[in-house]
Amino acid sequence: MSVHEELTAAGPTGPLAGTLTLPSGEVPLSMDLPVFLIVPGSGPTDRDGNSPLGITAAPYRLLAEELAAKGYASVRIDKRGMFGSIGAAQDPNNVTIAAYGDDLRAWIEAIQERLPANSGARCVIPIGHSEGGLVALAAMTRLTDACGLILIASIGRPLDAVLLEQLRANAANAPFLMEAELALAELKRGRRVDPSALSSELQPLFRLEVQGYLIDAISYDPLKLAAQVQVPILVLQGTRDLQVSLQDARMLAHAATDAKLSLLPDVNHVLKTVASEDVAANVATYADPDLPIAPDVVDVVAHFAATIAGK
Repeated sequence: MSVHEELTAAGPTGPLAGTLTLPSGEVPLSMDLPVFLIVPGSGPTDRDGNSPLGITAAPYRLLAEELAAKGYASVRIDKRGMFGSIGAAQDPNNVTIAAYGDDLRAWIEAIQERLPANSGARCVIPIGHSEGGLVALAAMTRLTDACGLILIASIGRPLDAVLLEQLRANAANAPFLMEAELALAELKRGRRVDPSALSSELQPLFRLEVQGYLIDAISYDPLKLAAQVQVPILVLQGTRDLQVSLQDARMLAHAATDAKLSLLPDVNHVLKTVASEDVAANVATYADPDLPIAPDVVDVVAHFAATIAGK
């Protein structure tokens, strides 16, 4: 069992909204335990890990509840300009990786105010999932009270390389791969492209309103960022992930000074167990909130936190 309460942090034009999940019971949270800050993935992903683009698996909510069952508190958040944080920014697309990092700093302050420690500040461990891993990596040098970092299904290469790999993985994309390559090359140079000149299949990816964010995100090298992190890192990757490769996880772990790599058999991108290589079965889990989170994910994350806490 767990207890959920609304929590807010200071945003640029209004409050950022999230959910604090605490272990149930009347005993206060131990002062020496870290608190997790779950950083959401790309696009309109909400605090539960769901998206109007067809994802209802609720991986962040399930992770928070299972961590609470092991005695750990966590905060999961809505991005600025979206969902509960809609008032925190006028335009959710007018954002940068650094701006999301500003929000993580605000969230850590809110967590420490709500859950003070005996001495000093409460230790917080960001959990960056998918693109949230890039956000957390880029922010770590500014998150002075982050005592560790967990990267789940996080990319180890610049975003343009990962997007191209994902497009190439689907044979149906072959007719317009060259267009995609040229468009991404332009964005990497910092130049926008005309979406209306692209094949209709590519236009959603290269919408004009998101190109500024793509230009910014593509400019980051996750490996260089990982090499700068001064706290322990856990790189967690499922072997059934259809979106992020094992290569990315290995590269991230190798680049960091102090990193543990954990490859979880049969775990997919939304942290569910998939027993076969059947792609349809894998994708079906993206819409199943009743399917439990893979137990290994929770166990590895909790063990890492216990190590940080010195238990």
